[in-house]
Amino acid sequence: MVRNVFHALLILCFLLPVSLAAEPLAKELFGAKRDGSEHSSAPYGSYAKGCLAGGAQLRETGSTWQAMRLSRNRNWGHPDALEFIGRLSQFAAKQPGWNGLYIGDISQPRGGPMLTGHRSHQLGLDIDIWMRPATDLKLSRSERENISSISMRRAKGAFVNKKWTKQHHAILRAAAKDKDVARIFVFPGAKVQMCKDEKGDRSWLRKIRPWWGHHYHFHVRLNCPKGAKGCVEQLEPPAGDGCKAAQEWVDNILNPPPPDPNAKPAKPRREYVLADLPKQCTRVLSR
Repeated sequence: MVRNVFHALLILCFLLPVSLAAEPLAKELFGAKRDGSEHSSAPYGSYAKGCLAGGAQLRETGSTWQAMRLSRNRNWGHPDALEFIGRLSQFAAKQPGWNGLYIGDISQPRGGPMLTGHRSHQLGLDIDIWMRPATDLKLSRSERENISSISMRRAKGAFVNKKWTKQHHAILRAAAKDKDVARIFVFPGAKVQMCKDEKGDRSWLRKIRPWWGHHYHFHVRLNCPKGAKGCVEQLEPPAGDGCKAAQEWVDNILNPPPPDPNAKPAKPRREYVLADLPKQCTRVLSR
């Protein structure tokens, strides 16, 4: 009897790692879905660990926007995100030299982790908006695959370059003042430039947060929709306009601090499996 139990446990020890390794990654499950789920729209979880029920697809072309890189199939989001794009693109279309906005990644059809790229964009509430002025809103699908945005940074992001305009400032200000917006990520030099240029109400600057990259596009993050009990809000930005902190980012770019010899190497991030996500995400994948 004891011998049989020992053999059973031994077999289980060999089989268990294999079964765990064979469990599909969440990004593979969500990346395989080509359309939204048959549910009412609702985000579940957090921006970097969640999913989207009832995702809505942004039309490829609107009167004041175009969705870019259509082959990625990432022009899906919560209805609040699509309504925001409509509002902001209409404002952008009134700016000199702009006819609207070029929209980059929003989310996959059912949100969740992506096969490549972003760690966030999992709830359909994150939107990448190109820095390139949308002058032509009649681009073909092929053109949208090959055209690129333009970088606004100089000196590794410490400053804006000559392509930065008053219109960029105005569009970012309009986005930050929108009641549905939680925060906006841009490269540090852009935040510092906006701090220098803004002569009126500065309260909106609190939502503009410096972050690495984000010089070809700016990243808008919306608040959880009202009544979305399964959605986890990000903490509010620190009090104040954030200009001093942004200047510190720039100072560190220009004069990088010496590496900490006692710093421990970062642990590699583990890929999520479905069990890591909110339980509602299993239902989101089901139909």
